[in-house]
Amino acid sequence: MSYAIESIAKSIGARRVGEYETTIDWLLTDSRSLSFPEETLFFALATKRNSGARYIPDLYDRGVRNFVVSEEDFKEIESVEWGVESSLNFLVVPNPLKALQKLAEVHREKFKMPVIGITGSNGKTIVKEWLHQLLSPDRCIVRSPRSYNSQIGVPLSVWQLNEEAELGIFEAGISEMGEMGALKRMIKPTIGILTNIGGAHQENFFSLQEKCMEKLTLFKDCDVVIYNGDNELISNCVAKSMLTAREIAWSRTDIERPLHISRVTKKEDHTVISYRYLDMDNTFCIPFIDDASIENALNCLAACLYLMTPADQITERMARLEPIAMRLEVKEGKNNCVLINDSYNSDLASLDIALDFLVRRSEKKGLNRTLILSDILETGQSTATLYRRVAQLVQSRGINKLIGVGPEISSCAARFDAGIERYFFPNTEALLASDVLKSLHSEVILIKGSRIFNFDKVSEALELKVHETILEVNLHAMVENLNHYRSMLRHPETKMICMVKASAYGAGSYEIAKTLQEHHVDYLAVAVADEGSELRKAGITSSIMIMDPELTAFKTMFDYKLEPEVYNFHLLDALIKAAKKEGITNFPIHIKLDTGMHRLGFAVEDIPLLIHCLKNQSAVIPRSVFSHFVGSDSPQFDAFTRRQIELFEKGSQELQAAFPHKILRHICNTAGIERFPGAQFDMVRLGIGLYGVSPIDNSIIHNVSTLKTTILQIRDVSEEDTVGYSRMGHLTRPSRIAAIPIGYADGLNRHLGRGNAYCLVNGKKAAYVGNICMDVCMIDVTDIDCREGDQVIIFGDDLPITVLSDKLDTIPYEVLTSISTRVKRVYYQE
Repeated sequence: MSYAIESIAKSIGARRVGEYETTIDWLLTDSRSLSFPEETLFFALATKRNSGARYIPDLYDRGVRNFVVSEEDFKEIESVEWGVESSLNFLVVPNPLKALQKLAEVHREKFKMPVIGITGSNGKTIVKEWLHQLLSPDRCIVRSPRSYNSQIGVPLSVWQLNEEAELGIFEAGISEMGEMGALKRMIKPTIGILTNIGGAHQENFFSLQEKCMEKLTLFKDCDVVIYNGDNELISNCVAKSMLTAREIAWSRTDIERPLHISRVTKKEDHTVISYRYLDMDNTFCIPFIDDASIENALNCLAACLYLMTPADQITERMARLEPIAMRLEVKEGKNNCVLINDSYNSDLASLDIALDFLVRRSEKKGLNRTLILSDILETGQSTATLYRRVAQLVQSRGINKLIGVGPEISSCAARFDAGIERYFFPNTEALLASDVLKSLHSEVILIKGSRIFNFDKVSEALELKVHETILEVNLHAMVENLNHYRSMLRHPETKMICMVKASAYGAGSYEIAKTLQEHHVDYLAVAVADEGSELRKAGITSSIMIMDPELTAFKTMFDYKLEPEVYNFHLLDALIKAAKKEGITNFPIHIKLDTGMHRLGFAVEDIPLLIHCLKNQSAVIPRSVFSHFVGSDSPQFDAFTRRQIELFEKGSQELQAAFPHKILRHICNTAGIERFPGAQFDMVRLGIGLYGVSPIDNSIIHNVSTLKTTILQIRDVSEEDTVGYSRMGHLTRPSRIAAIPIGYADGLNRHLGRGNAYCLVNGKKAAYVGNICMDVCMIDVTDIDCREGDQVIIFGDDLPITVLSDKLDTIPYEVLTSISTRVKRVYYQE
């Protein structure tokens, strides 16, 4: 929803300084997340270590014109050289955070749909995401992104509510007394779910009961409250809270409860749950066996039943629930070990759940039990009390070996049973430097640690490296490429469009888009609307341009705020009609002019009619006008390129003259940025250069993608024999032939076979032998010191992708975009 700035000022009781009339669609509290500067309202929040006001000059330079500031900060801002201009608004308030929350309250009041509010110590995010999986097929749902459950996160979540929403699902997290009241006023839930009460963030509460009572404040005006009726603490607190809401207190023991769980049967890889509700018996399965997942699923079940989701739909969808946040991930470890990775969080409640899971896994495998445990942080308990309870849990679960990491658990080493094998280390680095991990053999190992201990390194050290083909994507190198081209811009205000179409040239669109968003690119560009909607669903908020819009995808573009390229009158007319039907006005579009490519675009002589069409409607509005170079990478086409620039200047100026608002102009692609800086205009488009290849001379700037695999098997083959299909792998000597798990179905072109190209094994060239198969190919490693399991580089830092594209007489684009989606993408930062 859009709000006039004047309306927002009144809603939050602000003193408005500035007369810039505008509407606001986006709220911003973190300058790194800026996406739509023209429609953004920045709240300059103060923290113990920082002040949001310090980022205002930078945000102003990036196009933001609307700011909420405190009286104190405004006094300093008034002295800034650029002063208070007519194109600028300051909303001055006593407390910007309270103003943000008040605006969210006002926004929430406009919606009468059901809203689910979820609170508790653990499981909030999982319940929220599972409810979305269970309910979204039938409803348009707005939910908290990630774990936006704080005093700042909740208002940003609630702000997402819009006219299309049929259900809201919001988390509420607190860390001290008195915080829930503000969250309650913003979320205003009609359905409340209390997941559980545990020791997380306990340090600011006198007791678990006090924490539970504070959390129940969220449900004061709910229609219904859902909770575990078998939990004595929660049941007692609900009774004391005197809530007027209907209660769905599910129970596994009390048949009189509204939702009775009659049977829970844990199988090897799933759990069967039978229940009775409104005198009807039903059963469903979930693909999890840990107690936490069962409890989370029962909370979801109660909410689905209350919302009258048919039992057969619940059964069908529960079976397809997907795990959240890699919790309790089971992997195969080295030396016949099984790894249970639960480094998502660390508190007593989740430790108990994880240990229960460990016990069942070890019983099935007949293996010893090992616990690698870090310090448990932010419990509010004394170190002695906390680790006495940890020691009791360890003993009760029959742990054979304990590896403690951190100064606190190490200081309490004596509290653990001397009958178990024990090791203690001050930090993760000390553990990794020891020989303890190498000594683990035939054990089920639970890795349980707080995030700051970086136990992913422990998991990596213990994990069995399986034979797999992966595409490694160096996000740091990509950012270096971005900055390389940014350094070529003549004016710092020139905007940047980054191409992430075709799954970001094979690198994987979400992670690339997320990184680009963090580095403040102005636009992302994809080919079709489905690519854009997937990015939106994944949490990408940057402006997204659709380069090849389809007539059937208008609704998707409207729903997800995806801005289409428009290149002819047929498309423009259809888009206007669709927007009018949806009641949409001023939807941004990007006008494409044909200046010589002769692929898509309005002719320059069409511009008068185009202006007429645009000015006689209000459904769409030109956000930019652009064209496409034909040969900006080659000097032989320079005269033609200059003619394109002249035509574009003429056409774009004619279009701009017809409208009062700023229409962005862009024609430069990657090569154009470098070779025609005078044509950079308002915006440039960065494509293959972002991924490390210069389109001018095919040189590598900073390599982004490395395709690698491993040797499956090595065999000796005599000179007289052949290798592979159709006996095409002819040998000239007795050879050692290695098979590697990559083929043409993974994107390895068949024309590279029969010795036409090579890969790298331990830095040495290994030629492809015979025909490349669908899933496997063979290489000659006769002169290379290698063994099964060694790494093989298909292309990367030491074997540029351009070597392959030259062999195939093609361009790097084709090689990159041919990498199959079945190839696992792994992202890293240097």
